[in-house]
Amino acid sequence: MSRPDLLELTPQALTALANAGFVKRAQKDVAAGLLPRIEAADDGEVAAHFDDGVSTRLPPGRTLRDASCTCPASGMCRHRVMLVLAYQAQAQAPEQDSAPASGSATQAQEPLQAEVWTPAEFDDAALTQVFSPSVQAQAGELAAQRPVIALLPGVGEQQPPSARLPMCSVRFFSRSSLAHARCDCKQGSGCAHVLMAVWAYQQTGPMTADAPERMVELGPRLGSATAPAPQARKLLDSEAARSAQQALDQLLAALWLDGASQPLLALAARFEALRTQVQALGWAWVDDGLHELWQLLQAHQARSSRFDAHRLLAVATELWARLRAAAHAEGCQPDAAPPLLASQILGLGVKGELALDHLRLVSLGAALWRSETAEGASLLFADPDTQTVTVLEREWPLADDNNTGPAATALLHRRVAGFPLRQLASGQVITKTAVRRANGLIDIGASTRQTGVMPLSPRSWDDLAAPLKHHSLATLRQALESALPDFATPRQAATGAAAGTGGALHVLASEQLRLLEQAWDAGAQVLHAKLATGEEAGADAEERHVLHLALPHHAAAPAAVDTLARALAGEWGPLRAVAGSVQLQAGQLVMQPLALLTVERGLALQAEPGAGPQQLPLAQGSPERGALQALTASSLDMLAVWLRQGLRHQSASGLVRGGEQARQLSQAGLPRCAALMQEALNKLRDSEHPTLLASLGALTLLLQDQK
Repeated sequence: MSRPDLLELTPQALTALANAGFVKRAQKDVAAGLLPRIEAADDGEVAAHFDDGVSTRLPPGRTLRDASCTCPASGMCRHRVMLVLAYQAQAQAPEQDSAPASGSATQAQEPLQAEVWTPAEFDDAALTQVFSPSVQAQAGELAAQRPVIALLPGVGEQQPPSARLPMCSVRFFSRSSLAHARCDCKQGSGCAHVLMAVWAYQQTGPMTADAPERMVELGPRLGSATAPAPQARKLLDSEAARSAQQALDQLLAALWLDGASQPLLALAARFEALRTQVQALGWAWVDDGLHELWQLLQAHQARSSRFDAHRLLAVATELWARLRAAAHAEGCQPDAAPPLLASQILGLGVKGELALDHLRLVSLGAALWRSETAEGASLLFADPDTQTVTVLEREWPLADDNNTGPAATALLHRRVAGFPLRQLASGQVITKTAVRRANGLIDIGASTRQTGVMPLSPRSWDDLAAPLKHHSLATLRQALESALPDFATPRQAATGAAAGTGGALHVLASEQLRLLEQAWDAGAQVLHAKLATGEEAGADAEERHVLHLALPHHAAAPAAVDTLARALAGEWGPLRAVAGSVQLQAGQLVMQPLALLTVERGLALQAEPGAGPQQLPLAQGSPERGALQALTASSLDMLAVWLRQGLRHQSASGLVRGGEQARQLSQAGLPRCAALMQEALNKLRDSEHPTLLASLGALTLLLQDQK
């Protein structure tokens, strides 16, 4: 009996099912001809017998971790991987011998490599055979919560079908057996998440190779039937939903009127009551937004370096817009096929945390912070398997004798998961004790026996790919231009952790990444630099072909600016890649860098020790902005001041400046923005507070879009 499922396992699949080290060693043995003896039984069991006396057996319908092996290893081992590669080599040998007589086997297989397939090919009988009744019952309970699942089809060997669930991701590496489907939960395979992913593929129907990621709201399962169409359910059409929306609007209006500087004691009860309401409704992303808003208010009161006025403005506006976007998605006709669903916008069915299996994380840098009473860090990691970004957060109270003086040195020696913070911030983590939330927050248990850390190397980001890593500025620009607004997408902790520019986290990698210029803006305390790639790296490179780096000085990480200057000057060799939060400003790509790779080493900028100040030319190196962009930025600055100080506490001259700003917006060709700003001022004077929030929210969104 042949085993087509083993023939379908690519090196990429074996790396996901085992680990990269076992796969690379096995590939070297195959290339050297050190193959075990393979036996295939009539019942489909494959056995590998090695020269050192070790025997490995893999029955049909089982994944690699279920194989039996006589070696001393307690878990996954190289013999399991070698069994698959040796079986593939044995199967390919007859084909290679007969290749001249049969034309070209490679040419005959080329069309199959681009074939599109999805796990919808597995029927209900196959699912019943693979998944136990208890797993099916668990999957049914999870499906009853109507989670939104993002689906991609399988295209050839390079892109397996993948399903992104709210709490985990599932990839299918074989179209012959579901045993090789890989989930990143603790169970790894054969779990309820794999079954839910198959149901989602069955529900969505045929897919094409060039189709974008498709969102499916999984319906409750009644036998093999799916629930009614998602649009038939009205998430916002209930008394509890209307009450929560009204309470949220009242809270945001109070924040706009009295500002972030008001005593938090007056807001604490309202925040707690509102979060209880939205948690009962299952609106996870609204609850997460309220949590971040409360953290920002606390950071402002504590004078923490974690506070950012523009981030406060963005989160408050996102909360207002998220419920409106969900109502719009809910109001679409069933045949309109909106790309987003109300349940996805609200985060319905997203709750709790998930224990993960063997996990590899690659550092993308750290963001340190410090307040009057505490200090902490947000460590950002990329998961090469799922191309997602996770955040590990820690906070410690300051000792009485440590309220002054350098913060970074002591902070970087704090221990996280049994390791110094600096080692984690600039390393690669392999662990079996990780727990992750849907927004990307991750925690690692303090067990050094199940967690290992290796230094960040020049090749650490090689396994990263789109949409996280880009090899050209053109693809990076395209990713930013096509990105959905924050209020319509699942919330990610990385956005808040690296929100220095308010952008999304991305990696730019190129062997021809070159520095055009750098300068220190002493007034703004920001190091500016310009990078370009390939043939675009000339001295006269156009602005659209340039990446602007802007790294402000932070008291919690005083050596970060000097480290970046040394790296750009070539102290550790040519630059290979840079990671940070990126956004478009006046049509230009601007990144606040967090980490970078050179040909010699990897650097987490805020986790590096200081080595003395660097001599830099003094200049105002920020990207040049036109009059329209400058006006937009100044309008957003004014809104951020209003939100921080409160509209009730603005002086008469401040309100007059608001009217003058509205006049300038009108003259600049932004009549809608001008009308909304004037409308907000009029409603404040007329005490029309219920509609004031709508004017301010719409105005902020329009200005952010113009920026």
